[in-house]
Amino acid sequence: MIKIGDYVEVLDEAIAGYVQNIEDNQIYMETEDGFVMRFDVSEVVKTNTDEISVKEEDIKNALKEKYVKKKPKGVRKKREKGIPAIEIDLHIEKLTDRRHLDNFDMLNIQMDTARHRLEHAIKNRIQKLVFIHGIGEGVLKAELNTLFGRYDQINYYEADPKKYGYGATEVFITQG
Repeated sequence: MIKIGDYVEVLDEAIAGYVQNIEDNQIYMETEDGFVMRFDVSEVVKTNTDEISVKEEDIKNALKEKYVKKKPKGVRKKREKGIPAIEIDLHIEKLTDRRHLDNFDMLNIQMDTARHRLEHAIKNRIQKLVFIHGIGEGVLKAELNTLFGRYDQINYYEADPKKYGYGATEVFITQG
């Protein structure tokens, strides 16, 4: 049973921190970098800061719950004008030489880049970003939507199709 003040880790990402609040099946966790992020209870495991006390069965059950088909959160359709956007092109050829990478490695590089640029923007109070991900099969876009949905201070929607086509997501960061 996870409670406020527990140290938890996210199952499929290198994110850990202390539980600040629990509402419905959502955990609000403050990361070691001071960011408050929201996760579903099934996405985290309680750990002891001195030693890990997680049973293999707990991990399997949490992963099983995580992959139960859920209703997608959806993309918010809010438009704000007048703020210049920083564009981040996540096409793999813009980030690295892809000749020796498989799809998993390419996606990890793209997601790491997106996460680092997003956290940099939050830390430096940058309000507007455009992530150019392309159309493709939609895997990167879905992963980005999952990432953006974990931050309470972020609103995101499809970027202007006249300017970017249908392969970009615009992100607004609410400064608190």
